[in-house]
Amino acid sequence: MARDIKLGWDVESLNKAYRQGYMAANMGMPRDRCPYRGEVVVAAWEAGWEDAEQVIQEPQSSFDDFLSRIA
Repeated sequence: MARDIKLGWDVESLNKAYRQGYMAANMGMPRDRCPYRGEVVVAAWEAGWEDAEQVIQEPQSSFDDFLSRIA
């Protein structure tokens, strides 16, 4: 397994951080509540959080578009 000893992260830890960020956004946790400290791992967590936020916003936009067409 490739691991950067100096930074303390590997692909598995970045995937885990991403998944946790994704779940955090789905549960309504604010972005500033990231539990990580390392810059790269924080970026992975935030990427997951942002992706989940986009998914959460998409259905609402589609529903709003639908309502505007029938009104």
